[in-house]
Amino acid sequence: MNLQALAPWACDPRRSRGRRLAEAASPPRNEHQRDRDRIVHSNAFRRLVYKTQVFLNHEGDLFRTRLTHSLEVAQLGRSAARALRLNEDLVEALALAHDLGHTPFGHAGQDALHACMQAHGGFEHNLQSLRVVDDLEARYAAFDGLNLCFETREGILKHCSRRNAERLVAAEPEHPARRFLVGQQPSLEAQLVNLVDELAYSTHDIDDGVRSGLVTMAQVSTVPLFAHHRAEVLAQHPALADKPGKRLLFETLRRMLSGLLGDLIAHTQAAVDEHRVADVDEVRRAPPLARLSPDARAACEELKRFLFAQLYRHPQVMESTARGRQVVSELFEAYRAAPGEMPEDFAAADDPARAVADYIAGMTDRFALREHHRLTGRRLFG
Repeated sequence: MNLQALAPWACDPRRSRGRRLAEAASPPRNEHQRDRDRIVHSNAFRRLVYKTQVFLNHEGDLFRTRLTHSLEVAQLGRSAARALRLNEDLVEALALAHDLGHTPFGHAGQDALHACMQAHGGFEHNLQSLRVVDDLEARYAAFDGLNLCFETREGILKHCSRRNAERLVAAEPEHPARRFLVGQQPSLEAQLVNLVDELAYSTHDIDDGVRSGLVTMAQVSTVPLFAHHRAEVLAQHPALADKPGKRLLFETLRRMLSGLLGDLIAHTQAAVDEHRVADVDEVRRAPPLARLSPDARAACEELKRFLFAQLYRHPQVMESTARGRQVVSELFEAYRAAPGEMPEDFAAADDPARAVADYIAGMTDRFALREHHRLTGRRLFG
């Protein structure tokens, strides 16, 4: 990445707010490239390959996992960042790290763990992602975690309750959670990744839904955003209507995603111009600048409503997620009753409940199933 080409409002690694523990530079990499590399080499990143996006890992080899989703977000994010002259390396680091705190079994596992932790401060997957890179990764002799730059930590923490923000800032006055107390935004790179994440899962969940057979092309074609691009494809390539395979689906999704990304780039640039931000600090003080047009936003919301009703709430998906929720809940009860069933560093932790949550959140789907079978003697999945 050419640092000289960065926009004035982009995060420049040469002017980073730094790391919690100062480290010597590591040329030829800049600081945000270094963060990206640390994320890629972390245990938590590798585990994403066996963590659920929508469909459980054993249900098919071609469904998205947390890892493939993160890679798609990184690709889209870099494309948008380049067009907007933002810091591509930081965008890539944030995209690759944004799901590190997700539990096994997708949102069902997260909901179950939050319920188990109600008496112990709850569970927030965004906060857990930051906890992974700040504390839980154990790779370096001089510090716990990955010791990432402020800008990377800021972007990873997309959401945070006020209670948790106050606790974090009390321990670290310049903690990235401070923005939730003063009403500021994160960097434009972080805002961009948040939106690109949404575009990525909305489009690829259509692909996975049709691939699974739970959603049909006819059903998806009732969604105006999809129908518009499908009609364009068929107008140019009418033979695709009768061809076997999913080429019509793929071409429609490709065009739909390209159109949404172009809309995001154009309207984000327009917002930057409108607010005349001169640097990163002005971005943080401004309203959210990464945005879609009103029409594109409305179309995306309609698409999400369709996916929620036809895919995420499909009886087959609901059955799998209910079993995943049960696995997580029963694992929590088992480890609380017998901490010695966990590795020693978790079993001996000062906060036993949080240690159990950390251990379970770090599991892959298949490891959680093996542990559940070991501890209960039951198999909830075939």
